[in-house]
Amino acid sequence: MQNHKPKAKEIKVPGPDHTLVVVPFSGTVQVTVSGRTVADTKRALQLDEAGYPSVYYIPREDTDMSLLVPTTHYTYCPYKGDCSYFSIPIGGPRSEYAVWTYEEPYDAVAEIKNHLAFYPSRVDEITVRDEQ
Repeated sequence: MQNHKPKAKEIKVPGPDHTLVVVPFSGTVQVTVSGRTVADTKRALQLDEAGYPSVYYIPREDTDMSLLVPTTHYTYCPYKGDCSYFSIPIGGPRSEYAVWTYEEPYDAVAEIKNHLAFYPSRVDEITVRDEQ
């Protein structure tokens, strides 16, 4: 019997070929599912990553966590770390794995710890109002 070492996770640091920037968003972000406000904040973080649309990370304190159910699904991003997911049962099957979070994000995006992001296609609406 052979002992196998687990494969080391590749960790990448953002740079010129893959930019990744987290800044406070100067507006409000609201998420609704089945007529319920799931999240509403003036303290969102905007994450801009090369090749992807902006993502708004909402503090858990500004989210109705009673509407979310943790899942066993997870993914990995070499720039951000291990990612876990929540479903929103009031949204039905469409809202499975609708929310993602990085419990222990890498240093490059440490600010997103204790924040949640929502897939636009798995919720009814994400309303973003920029107040600049």
